[in-house]
Amino acid sequence: MSDTATTPEPTSKSSAPAAKPVEVVTLKTQKVDIVASLLLSLLYIIGLVVFLLFIVWLTENFTWRAGDIKVLEENVAGRGDHAEGFERDIEPPGAEEVEELAEPSLAETLEAVTEAATSVAASVDAIDSNSMASVTGTGRGDSRPPGPLGEGDDIVPRFERWELKFQAKGLKQYAEQLDFYKIELACIGGGVSTVDYAFNFTRGPQKRSGTSAEENKLGRLYFMWRTETPLRDYERQLLQQAGIPTQGRQMLKFIPKDLENLLANIELEYAKSKGHSSVKEIEKTVFESRPTASGFEFTVIEQRYRTPRG
Repeated sequence: MSDTATTPEPTSKSSAPAAKPVEVVTLKTQKVDIVASLLLSLLYIIGLVVFLLFIVWLTENFTWRAGDIKVLEENVAGRGDHAEGFERDIEPPGAEEVEELAEPSLAETLEAVTEAATSVAASVDAIDSNSMASVTGTGRGDSRPPGPLGEGDDIVPRFERWELKFQAKGLKQYAEQLDFYKIELACIGGGVSTVDYAFNFTRGPQKRSGTSAEENKLGRLYFMWRTETPLRDYERQLLQQAGIPTQGRQMLKFIPKDLENLLANIELEYAKSKGHSSVKEIEKTVFESRPTASGFEFTVIEQRYRTPRG
């Protein structure tokens, strides 16, 4: 007999150990985090309150002045259409003015009731004047300088003694200077009844229109070109970009009152540094616009003085 070997059949059950359940950990706000955030917020609030209190204290204990620029007004004398001369003497009336200026005496008034013609003759004879023989006066002229009629100081007006110069390498740089000083360009004449203005050149020229009467109320100082220069061509281009016709018209440059007053202070300070204490002594002042770290500024590059009258 032979022996047969038998092998045991595998069972369906596994002998591997069972997996343990995974414990889920959730995030929770700890009390220490709540306290830390509250303290940090409180620190921010305290810091802001301290800063505001510091600003209040600073404004109460320190004052800032707007500057030493004073408004300098000029009372310019002018003779208008009066004749130029050495004196401004009182001229005796001519023969045509006698009837209005002469007051007849009581006897002449009574006589005029009966005879009007004789009263007029008596009035003429009562005036003792060397101007009777002619209607032409004997005055020797007006001592005031040329300009609009008015009383005032004997000075050269700003529109005659000031000259502005700009340094610009191109149209863009010139437009930047005009906008920085808030200068308006304008055109007048050429059959157009209005004054056409252009402004805001760096962001795209804009235009507006007004009347000469409105401009006269503003009393702004303006400048015009006397010679052809590249800057004049730049102004023509800027006006045309704003839609303002320039053909056959006069181009003007209006400066604001603030700039005019600033130039007056710069002029006077420069004159004082040269030993001249009053604008009455100034004949010509030339300003030039120069670039600075904050933009541009005007400075005096030339100043001439008047010869004292003997």
